Amino acid sequence: MKLYIKYMVSLRCKMLVKEELKKMGLHFIIVELGEIEIMEDITFAEREHLKKALLNSGLELMEDKKSVLIERIKNTIIEMIHISDELPKVNYSEYISKKLNYDYTYLANIFSEMKGITIQQFIIIHKIEKIKELLMYQEFNLTEISYMMQYSSVAHLSNQFKKVTGMTPSVFKNLKTKTRHQIEGIEDHRKIQH
Repeated sequence: MKLYIKYMVSLRCKMLVKEELKKMGLHFIIVELGEIEIMEDITFAEREHLKKALLNSGLELMEDKKSVLIERIKNTIIEMIHISDELPKVNYSEYISKKLNYDYTYLANIFSEMKGITIQQFIIIHKIEKIKELLMYQEFNLTEISYMMQYSSVAHLSNQFKKVTGMTPSVFKNLKTKTRHQIEGIEDHRKIQH
């Protein structure tokens, strides 16, 4: 049986879910970002118990099909940008479509309708958060970061960074107190300034 969980966007979340399933005596086949598959069919009472336990950990068991799909899109993007060792070599639209087994136009329309921003804007917001992280660690220069994050040039990265944050990467790097958002807390309704 497959179940979908909202806000499950990190390895820590996966560990929490696995622990909760073990407590309930449920056997999992897959525990991925936003999605679990268990061997058993669960009763209504077990589902409610799991729902309550997940809420206590800041996670939410989802029922609505559109919400499930939106969460799967978000988790695919988060995994692609924040967890994978490198970004896919194909277009993001092709990657997301193939990963979720849906037509990209359908996914893009439903995402925009439900979230109020485009998938592309959501990707950009997450790429900027990843760039902030890379700048904070100071292991890579802007040229290396622009290559890693698949920007055509440092200028392109800098322009997009400034549109989202209001400052250049250099200004951000030199701040005494740098602020980043937790992946779970990134406001997906933020608009990119034009």
